[in-house]
Amino acid sequence: MTEKVVIIGSGPAGWAAAIYTSRAELQPLVYEGAITQQNQEQGTLPLGQLALTTEVENYPGFPAGNLHQYLHTSLPAENIPYRKSDDLHQAVTGPELMELMRQQAKNFGARVKTDDIVKVDLSQRPFKLTSREGDELEAQAIIIATGARANYLGLESEERFKNQGVSACAVCDGALPRFRNKPLVVVGGGDSAMEESTFLTKFGEKVYIVHRRDEFRASKIMAERALSNEKIEVKWNSAVDEVLGDDESGVTGVRIRSTVDENKTEELPAAGYFAAIGHTPNTDFLDGQLKTTKKGYLVWTVPFRTNTSVEGVFAAGDVADDYYRQAVTAAGSGCMAALDAERWLAGQGVE
Repeated sequence: MTEKVVIIGSGPAGWAAAIYTSRAELQPLVYEGAITQQNQEQGTLPLGQLALTTEVENYPGFPAGNLHQYLHTSLPAENIPYRKSDDLHQAVTGPELMELMRQQAKNFGARVKTDDIVKVDLSQRPFKLTSREGDELEAQAIIIATGARANYLGLESEERFKNQGVSACAVCDGALPRFRNKPLVVVGGGDSAMEESTFLTKFGEKVYIVHRRDEFRASKIMAERALSNEKIEVKWNSAVDEVLGDDESGVTGVRIRSTVDENKTEELPAAGYFAAIGHTPNTDFLDGQLKTTKKGYLVWTVPFRTNTSVEGVFAAGDVADDYYRQAVTAAGSGCMAALDAERWLAGQGVE
């Protein structure tokens, strides 16, 4: 059987695309990702990277409040994420938001497989796809929503304190109470690090930038903006040795080591550690069949549309966005991809 549309990925972009294509009666099949160690490391587990976060304060429509009853009437009991009794009045959490989106897509008829697409053949239509578990299928259209994983240094302590003070998105997490009026650390030396550091000065007491070299690789204007901010202190020629903390408080500091004198270390007090060393789009399975930017992100080949370089293949979310990388923009582009796919299929006589 040839599917009308297959959606690969399961973050906000994938579920928004599933909701819209389902309501258009295209009977989408969603490959949400497999539960594997590799997917855990790169943020491609079912429900996407948002499922690895705690509070989501900036997604419209979910002000802080008691969501307990709503979750219990909206989701099957086995899909309700755990929430501590003293957290009942916090904002919606990432896992909760993703489970709600997933359920909404299923309510309209989207079919979901907890598996990865590991190979595609885009040289002919219908497109051919192969899954990790051995599924072989064809699709008239494909929506790719596999996202981009944040790059970390690879320290065990980074992994230990993720969502307890370790983050890769200042815009997403910087305003959370745990970071307010506390010293914070940003790692990196590019434009992203400058932007994140400057943003964090709105909330943190002090922001340390830890950089391996004696000058930034960021653009001159971005570097000057950070260097002129009195709340930012740069630790030049330094690398993060370990993220410090405990189970109760989360991150409490960062130990850095000199890159010119390896015997010299320093401990910085910090309630937050932000990795700003880039992202890697999850496109390996495409094997270079679609046009990408220099950074590896899929290119939208038609202005203000989600078309890729292969007709009938559309891209949504962070896999095609290296600038905004927000849940709400990802969901918006998922809607766009669904509408683009629907109209393209109609033009092909597929309804």
